[in-house]
Amino acid sequence: MPAAIDNIKPAFGMSAGERDLYAFPFTSEDFHHIRSLIYRVAGISLAPSKKDLVYSRLARRLRTRQIESFSAYIRLLESGDLQEREEFVNALTTNMTSFFREAHHFPILSKHLGSISKSNPVRIWTCASSSGEEPYSIAMTVVEHYKNFNAPVSILATDIDTHVLEKARRGVYPLDQLQKISPEQLKRFFLKGDGINAGFAKVRPELQQMITFKRFNLLDEQWGQREKFDVIFCRNVMIYFDKDTQYAILKKMQPCLQPHGLFFAGHSESFHHAADLFRVCGKTVYSPKA
Repeated sequence: MPAAIDNIKPAFGMSAGERDLYAFPFTSEDFHHIRSLIYRVAGISLAPSKKDLVYSRLARRLRTRQIESFSAYIRLLESGDLQEREEFVNALTTNMTSFFREAHHFPILSKHLGSISKSNPVRIWTCASSSGEEPYSIAMTVVEHYKNFNAPVSILATDIDTHVLEKARRGVYPLDQLQKISPEQLKRFFLKGDGINAGFAKVRPELQQMITFKRFNLLDEQWGQREKFDVIFCRNVMIYFDKDTQYAILKKMQPCLQPHGLFFAGHSESFHHAADLFRVCGKTVYSPKA
């Protein structure tokens, strides 16, 4: 069937990114396969309205791999190419974050740290660390609470997206992304770049040493978490999963928390369907039920 006239765009003068949007055959069956695959490997539930978004993100992978159609790309993914499957997940993962996002959580975190015996090491897990803003915000809160870079706290920062994890490990950010950082915090926790690095700042090594970055898929059957955490940040993650997947993840996460532990969720997330696992103890803050 010919395309509607309004949907036809001339190739002349278009950018490479714009040409990608029209270069590869992409059927409804292709979209169905991709929705099924990303749900299977990452638990992400894509709405039917996301077809254009999926196309625009994956067209870059087809161009990189010199593949001529989405059906051929799907065959590659199903063939067992683990590297491309990782790139596939990276492409369809949404990473929206900022320093001290949902700022009301950090005073609660600081107060909770004060309730834990100083003789006990504290373990914190941020399970969707993205490009590092959340774990570094947690680390700054820890240092400010203990007034020491050598606080008895370890932070595990995980994400399914290997690209954003690499950025998080580098800890380099444009200054315009540090607007929520006070001048005092900027001076204490960052090193400003100069010369070719002007306009950027790097997290100080003393802060980075508190954090271990690691790839982790919340859908993995075996989590391998042996020691319990005092705090888990799982914010703005569950919105990408359906209710059944949410419950399955929360059921595995609950035993990972200390009985006194706190679970921080995102502002648009509610776990009424997991009332047997967690109880509300603050604004988008939960604690495990025994």
